[in-house]
Amino acid sequence: MEDSSSCSSLVPTPSQASFLQRTLERLSSAQCLKFGSDQEEPVAVVALQRYLSERTDYRDEQLHSYSYDVTVTDGVRRVKCFLHASLNHLVHSNTLRTGRDIFISQCSFLFSESRLGHGYMCIEKLRCGGARSSAVLARIKDVSLLPMLVRHGMERSVVLHSDVPLQLSRKHYLPLWNNVDPEGDMWISGAPPSDAVLDVSKITLIRHLESSRSTLNNLPLLVKVIHKSKLRYYGKFGSKIDYPYMAYFEVADQSGIMSLVLWNELCPKFYQRMNVGTVLYLQNYTLKPSYTNRTRPQMDHHRMKSYSSLEIVLNPHGPASLITVVSPKSVQPQWALPDVSYRFISRSELDRQADNFACDVIGLVTFVGRVERVKSKVDKGPEKYWTYRWVHAVDGTSSQPFILELFSSSRVEIFNNICPMTYLVCTQMRVCQVTGSQPYLTSSCETEMFITGYHKGQPYVGDPRVKSFIQWTKTLKDNIVLQKTAVGGHYSYPHSPPMFIQSAAGQIPLVPAADLKRELETLQYREHKRLAYQGQITAVKYLKSPKTPGTEGTEVSENNCEHAEGHSSPSQRLRSPSSDETPATSRKRKIQMSTLGCRKTHEMVPEEEEANPSSEVQLQEHSCGHNPGPAASHALSWEGSSWSKQQQELSEHLSQGGLHQDSICRRFTFDEKNALLQWGNLQPSRWTSKQSSESVPPVLCSGYYQLTILGINKQIAVDAAFLPVASSDDPQAVSLPQDLHNNTMLTCLSSGFLCPLTATEDSRDRSLPEPEEILETAGELEDMHVVCILDLCHLGEDKLEVLINKVYKVAEVAFD
Repeated sequence: MEDSSSCSSLVPTPSQASFLQRTLERLSSAQCLKFGSDQEEPVAVVALQRYLSERTDYRDEQLHSYSYDVTVTDGVRRVKCFLHASLNHLVHSNTLRTGRDIFISQCSFLFSESRLGHGYMCIEKLRCGGARSSAVLARIKDVSLLPMLVRHGMERSVVLHSDVPLQLSRKHYLPLWNNVDPEGDMWISGAPPSDAVLDVSKITLIRHLESSRSTLNNLPLLVKVIHKSKLRYYGKFGSKIDYPYMAYFEVADQSGIMSLVLWNELCPKFYQRMNVGTVLYLQNYTLKPSYTNRTRPQMDHHRMKSYSSLEIVLNPHGPASLITVVSPKSVQPQWALPDVSYRFISRSELDRQADNFACDVIGLVTFVGRVERVKSKVDKGPEKYWTYRWVHAVDGTSSQPFILELFSSSRVEIFNNICPMTYLVCTQMRVCQVTGSQPYLTSSCETEMFITGYHKGQPYVGDPRVKSFIQWTKTLKDNIVLQKTAVGGHYSYPHSPPMFIQSAAGQIPLVPAADLKRELETLQYREHKRLAYQGQITAVKYLKSPKTPGTEGTEVSENNCEHAEGHSSPSQRLRSPSSDETPATSRKRKIQMSTLGCRKTHEMVPEEEEANPSSEVQLQEHSCGHNPGPAASHALSWEGSSWSKQQQELSEHLSQGGLHQDSICRRFTFDEKNALLQWGNLQPSRWTSKQSSESVPPVLCSGYYQLTILGINKQIAVDAAFLPVASSDDPQAVSLPQDLHNNTMLTCLSSGFLCPLTATEDSRDRSLPEPEEILETAGELEDMHVVCILDLCHLGEDKLEVLINKVYKVAEVAFD
């Protein structure tokens, strides 16, 4: 066998032996068109593409709403296969992902019954390789140079070679994790604008459209785009529309503003070419009454009349609209098109703004959270997810940053590359005033984002507020700002309010124990939920080692969708009884808190000192995860007096309380920029050589608490991690109410932080409490009825994050 390093720059030729080719040849000669293999030959996943399924007979329609095509390579050839629907859950959990090796143990060949010369391989059983990076891809320099493998006689099938689904009823792919981003080769962005001479002698104005209300034979329009919405996908089962997309624009001329709607296949052709500031010459458009149930940008700052009863409709047919994107150098002053107007506010002005006020902001990014997903509450049809991330940005006018909740805005190349030290502009953000937290800004359907590298030529560059911000940034020193940056990890905002209010319209649902189990079982990759769970805290442990990824493989099939024997699903894995843990001699440890509460593993582990003999806190050895690392993980612990007996009567113990590496934020560095971006973003649908070239180094957490919460009916218990904020530099410390407290276990759980966080005059000489001191007060939790706010997030594969956000005593609960 050749050394992999010696052939990493070589591209295998088709003449070499190919596992995929042998498999396809065997399928071609088999009578049953099904092939089972016990050969352990890996293939690498290089593309994973999603599209709306054809109508199926599956009972769980939500699970099978979408189908997946998976492109694999054995290092010699590539082949695009259909993934059997029973394996969809592997995609939902990010177990089957690009850049990973898999072993195909059963596949079949499916012929199209409605078209000659079309068919494809279907993967029915597979096992995922244990390594986090692919051994196959390590030998390939450029995977796109590998030839595509097709069955003999199907060489002319366009579908097998192009960027369209294998199931012929669908014409395009969707993004892997949401429905709002453009995906695939059909989206045109680089087409040059027109330099053609336009006949503007016979055009109409927007105000004339409002008065005439004619739907046919309208004169051409010459308008400028002043607002642009994100894409809307409205595909559903049974729809015969090949490209079910639409997008709203607000366009203006000298007479006023009106909405414009771009429909269906015109979206792939023009959406990415029609930007704010773009001038359009429109022919063969129609007029229709405005759709009332839609969001609109706030435009009063434009000081122009808005005509909202009608909207301009551009359709691909009936009639076919003609759209001319005018070159900027062809735009004439005599056209009197209005300038694009903005409403930038500074951070010092934010607190005075009304709830839902729309504004534009610019800032220097200091923190970028990981990309997460949340289920859409308004869209009908197959289940849809929104993708979002939290960002902090400063502008020098306040000691506090802008806290920004940014949802994907159909510009994935910007959304995925937001990182610290970049200049960020966000337009049409909405102010959110919340109780108990500072106001934050959330993006709207009309929000656009721009980062360093995308500002050139944007209409806002000449705005006085933007120029003032740029002047301020010139006074900064990069090395000082870098010390205050962070990326990734768990981040949740707004903070839980002082009182928990239960109401029918409550934002945080109070769930029964059985529902909590169901929520844990049905979470998908990077899906985030915040839930309330009532009961009592029966045990607390202090641990210092976060969980690290395991290396086990997974075998699944169309008949057996569970994990292989010995690898139960996350919600089924039960916690080992505390009686199996080995007590150790009680001793006291000095916990050294780093700036963000974590350090890289090559740094010194916390020093251990001799115990305080009078301490009543028991020290127990406890394993955290599959690979605790070179330093043994220890736990200081407390248990309620009834817990041992209560454990024997449990029907289920959901053990999800460990802290994962992905839960801990990292300091940003330019050297690790690419790896940090990859770590914080969602798994890509296509593999590139950059995807696996770097990895984020693990960190050593200074310590966290694992709590066992027994449900109110004492039938189901769940473990949850609690990582108190230990530094004012932690992104979670921003806007955190910092009233002084006495650092008991209960007050830490209620406040979310260790006191004091900041070095004020009266606290400069005070040190943070040690875990032993906090655990000595845990006895007050005995038999106390509490409501725990839990943040749940699926981190991929079998990693579920269950973190305690806040604990309420019953006296802090109200009913609406």
